[in-house]
Amino acid sequence: MFQRLKEDLDAVMERDPAARSRLEVFFLYSGFKAVRAHRRANWFYRRNLKFIARFISQHSRKKTGIEIHPAAKIGKGLFIDHGMGVVIGETTEIGDHCTLYQNVTLGGTGKDHGKRHPTLGNNVLVGAGAKVLGPFKVGDNARVAAGAVVLDEVPPDATAVGVPARVVRIGGQKVNNCNEQLDQIHMADPVSMELCRLRGELERLQNQVNEMESREKTPE
Repeated sequence: MFQRLKEDLDAVMERDPAARSRLEVFFLYSGFKAVRAHRRANWFYRRNLKFIARFISQHSRKKTGIEIHPAAKIGKGLFIDHGMGVVIGETTEIGDHCTLYQNVTLGGTGKDHGKRHPTLGNNVLVGAGAKVLGPFKVGDNARVAAGAVVLDEVPPDATAVGVPARVVRIGGQKVNNCNEQLDQIHMADPVSMELCRLRGELERLQNQVNEMESREKTPE
C-alpha cells in the first residue's frame, strides 16, 4: 500500500513542474486524490462490496470533478493533471505511468457489451479534451493530442491527432509524407496536411489548364 502511494506521489512530482512538495500533492491535488479514492473503491469492488465501492467513487467525483468507475483497472504512477471533467469508464484498463489532462474521456460508443472501453498501454499521454471511445488499445508510449477523438486502435510509439484522430507519427517519424514527452500541442494536424496537399494538386492542374489555353490561343 505504501509503495503504491509513493509511486502515485512520485508520478506527480516527476511530471508536474508546478508541484513543490509531496505534502502539497497529498493534501491539495485533485488528480492524486481521485486516484487514491479509486484504489480504495476498486478494493471493495473486487470483493463484491459494490455499493461501498460506488459510494466512494461518487463521493470522490463530487470532491474532485473526476469520475472513475470503481471497476476500472489502473496501473501504477497515473498522473491526472488539472483533472476536472475526466471520465474513466467501467471496463477501462490503464497501464503504468500514464498521463491524462483535464476533460479527457475514456469511454464507450454506447453500442458494445462486455469490454466496451479503451485499454491504454504504458507511458501513454492523452491531451486535454481528448476522447478515446471504444474497446481498442492505445499502444505503449503513444500520444493523443489535445481535442482529438480516437475511434480506432493507436499503435505503440504513435502520435494521433484530429477529429476523427489519425496517426501522424510513429517512433518520431512522419507517417505518409515537436517534442518533449509532455508536449500535447506541437503536433501536425492531418486535416491541414491534407488541405495543403489538395491545394498543391489544384495549383498543378490549374497550371496545366493555363498552358493548354495558351497553346490554343497561339497562332500557327
